[in-house]
Amino acid sequence: MDHLKSITSENAPCVDCSTDPIESLKAMFVDMVQAGRIAKGQCPAMRPVFLKPHGVAAAEFVVRSDLPENLRVGLFANLGKSYPTWIRFSSDTTPTRTDYKSTLGIGIKLFDVAGEKLLGNPHADTFDFILQNFDAFFVDTAKDMCEFTKAGVVDGDYDPYLKAHPKTSELLDAMAKPVASVLASPYWSGLPFRFGEDQYVKYKIEPTFYLDPPTHSPNDPSYLATDLNTRLKNSEARFRFMIQLRTVPEQMPLDEATVVWPEDLSPPIHVADIVIPIQDISARGQAEYGENLAMNIWRVTAEHAPVGSIADARRVVYAASAELRRNVNGVPQGEPDTPRPLISPANAVDTDIVRAAIHPAIGIARVGDSINEFFIGPEVVDAPADLNQQPNSYRDATGAIKRQAARFRIYGYNAAGEVVRELTPDNADIVWTVHVANRKAEWYQFQYALDIPEAVNAPDNAFTLRNPTVKDRKKLAIDPGPRSIFGRNVSGGAEHCFDTGTFQAAADQPVTVPLGEIQTDENGRLIFLGGHGKAASPTDAPVYDPDNPPSFNNANDWYDDTSDGPVTATVSINGISIPVESAWVVVAPPNYAPDVVSWRTMYDLMCDVYVNAGWMSMPEMPSFTKDILPLLQRLGGLQWVNKGFAAYFGKGCPMDFSNPSLLAKLSFKPEQATDPDPYSELRRAILHSFRPLKPSVAEPVTWPHIWPWIYGDAFGSFPENGTGNMLTMTGLQQGILQHWVNGKFINDWTTETPTVPTSIDQVPLEQQPNMLDQAALHYCLADTFHPGCEMTWPMRHASMYSAPFRIRLRPSSEPEPYYGSTMTPIKVQQVDGPLYAQTAGSVTRWMAIPWQGDTAFCRSGYDPDFDPYLPTFWAARVPNHVLTEQDYQKVMNLDLPREERIAAFNQRLNWLRAIKDANTAEVMLRMIAHFNELGIVEVRPGIKDDPDLPEYIYVETLIAGQLKTAAENATTLLRNIARPLTELEKAGWADQEQLLAFRSVRVQKR
Repeated sequence: MDHLKSITSENAPCVDCSTDPIESLKAMFVDMVQAGRIAKGQCPAMRPVFLKPHGVAAAEFVVRSDLPENLRVGLFANLGKSYPTWIRFSSDTTPTRTDYKSTLGIGIKLFDVAGEKLLGNPHADTFDFILQNFDAFFVDTAKDMCEFTKAGVVDGDYDPYLKAHPKTSELLDAMAKPVASVLASPYWSGLPFRFGEDQYVKYKIEPTFYLDPPTHSPNDPSYLATDLNTRLKNSEARFRFMIQLRTVPEQMPLDEATVVWPEDLSPPIHVADIVIPIQDISARGQAEYGENLAMNIWRVTAEHAPVGSIADARRVVYAASAELRRNVNGVPQGEPDTPRPLISPANAVDTDIVRAAIHPAIGIARVGDSINEFFIGPEVVDAPADLNQQPNSYRDATGAIKRQAARFRIYGYNAAGEVVRELTPDNADIVWTVHVANRKAEWYQFQYALDIPEAVNAPDNAFTLRNPTVKDRKKLAIDPGPRSIFGRNVSGGAEHCFDTGTFQAAADQPVTVPLGEIQTDENGRLIFLGGHGKAASPTDAPVYDPDNPPSFNNANDWYDDTSDGPVTATVSINGISIPVESAWVVVAPPNYAPDVVSWRTMYDLMCDVYVNAGWMSMPEMPSFTKDILPLLQRLGGLQWVNKGFAAYFGKGCPMDFSNPSLLAKLSFKPEQATDPDPYSELRRAILHSFRPLKPSVAEPVTWPHIWPWIYGDAFGSFPENGTGNMLTMTGLQQGILQHWVNGKFINDWTTETPTVPTSIDQVPLEQQPNMLDQAALHYCLADTFHPGCEMTWPMRHASMYSAPFRIRLRPSSEPEPYYGSTMTPIKVQQVDGPLYAQTAGSVTRWMAIPWQGDTAFCRSGYDPDFDPYLPTFWAARVPNHVLTEQDYQKVMNLDLPREERIAAFNQRLNWLRAIKDANTAEVMLRMIAHFNELGIVEVRPGIKDDPDLPEYIYVETLIAGQLKTAAENATTLLRNIARPLTELEKAGWADQEQLLAFRSVRVQKR
């Protein structure tokens, strides 16, 4: 209240708190304080109290439709009615003072409320509430309030009064409490109100989420306004409007405002909801509209009349204050007939583009053997399954796998960092440049991730060079140099092909290895296409030497045609060049399960990196549908590529996270913090079912009882009882789930199917760059880095990036140094070492050479005596067990007995059943020769509203060829076995010899 002290004038009105406290309060607040500030030049005229606004927001006040008869009073008699509403958030301090520890106020004006009002025009259809963020007032009566105010305003010193009234002093101290957000604070009316003829109530507003208060004053003195603006731009906000009935009159006085009505005697009852939609509270005119509104607790119908002497004083003081303020500001008196619409006049948008950025920041292309056909990689996240998609849509008419293209766009940004528009040849001059290379053969061997704890003291942690006898290392790098392109629909030129790079290790002459090409689409966007899946040795060198286990993934005198490198562009607008943030493209193996999302995506991992680096923040209140549910439902998505996951997380199984009844429990959140939380232990049990970031207990790979059942980076390279053998949560994932367990989440789940974009054109312009960045990485793995599918362990180091998702580009004037004949855990993380600035080929050089050999061995069930299906490696990209076309047809045949159909649905066969040779090298060679014939898991129609069979079913599709014939023969052989299958056969191993051969490659205990 210090902002009211000593605002006097020579002609100060007479103040007599004993005889007329109400008129005296009006004289002090309006005639002295408010008029005094105006006389000193305050412009525009402001309220005398709660004059620091945080923001004004449009909302809806929705009466609950299930209120019992005794609560259907006045405003609340219209069950389910939604009243248009405007809300003003403020603090009882001056605009120049900090928000920290200020008392918050909330003024709520409802529209379209019928009935005669007790203040002003009785026929006005507005209705007001005023509350503050403390459950009591600091004095009891109007006389007390007058004497307190006189001490500061007239006498200029509150201290004598406060010393004589210690309860008021204590309450004022308690009211000075820090708040993190006006949307996360409860509010109370403090004063009672009538509720019909014979009942009285107090009002309370409860937020739907809570935030820990700041421990010190933020640097921004108006941090509450900043927070409100940011939150409402990104998500809606809700409050529960409560009434507290006067059930014990002797403990619930009507004219002692310092007395809190005990909630244990009368718990607040939820009677309505306040819904604040997404909006820009800084929109032109919105703040001014809110400041011109006048709130008064007497602008209500008789059923809700305020009670007590302080309420009587507010009627007079607030009305006089509003009248003076409006007269000085030239605002008409009276109430508005209709609420201001939320659709505000367009802000003055800064359309001056000062910089540009390429998106996606990391694009993913994939190899395929189709000569001419390709498809654009994902540009949105989790688009609904397309049941109109024809089988083998990822292949051309010859059966060859189409290449996945990475498409890049350029967006222009203004000085505030806002997206202005996409830049195309229509509005800018653009020249694209791409430089990709394959540097696997010149790089160091991969044995295990050099950044895991186990690597530090490992005896073999000095990895030697691949092709160590080749002295001229440049001959090992397939580097065709940069290529540029501009214009619309440009393709096919020799200058656009990356076909001049060569490879030479042991051969007398270099061989040319094409790495792809670039073209533009009809809008001038860049399309990058990678290689065709070619892998070979010019001298027919062995792809694997069983006498030299480290040769696995490190074949000397071998190459493949994956690659990576920077994507840059020059952009000028009206002849003026602007800076452009570069991007990166990575060429990866095919995606054999395009719709299946791994439990931990590369996007998840990178977000965790950026949170740890301070570039991003963990959500304060995670969304159940956006942040929590995906971590659960991805386990079920793996049912299409691994039988172990299907048995536990599949349709109708114990942890079917698509089951609405289970989701209703998992998303349940008590309306009040004091309400029972019947499913808190269920949430906790699920959190504890996941492997923590830093396991404290060793967990053998033959005993993986913790989710997810996926191998970790240390598997096969270190003792089986190490903590790194199984995949853990990231710190970000663990933090999100812990918030969920603690009840700090937004329950935004409904039984209705959410509407999600199916193409990037359906995404709002300002959200498109982020969506493109996420979509490209959403379908990439961050599971077992052994070494991985698309990228590997270096991507979890912040030093690799110049900004979120932007790989740090090494200047061409600073060539990468030679790191010596070996790479070690210490050397790899040195400043300006290989985990810092990158050049073309630097990202994929850590991967297996050739990739096909690694893919053939990333299976599941390496310990079939424990479980023939679990744990697994990269099932989301390289399936383990699939539903065959034959079994799918049984599932959909309604003429078959239900038991037979369900049995067919639960049947899964080994995806690699056609490659059964026990010879390790031969398996690799067959994979190299036939990678294009392996089945692709594609969506088909399922059974709607069936308890055991899902609406969408993913089925392995094979094309005619040698591999399909072998797969069909293997299937027939398995089905004709008269006895139950052994665990070895269930796991997909041809025999014990093959299992031991594969284990000798994958499990090299150190």
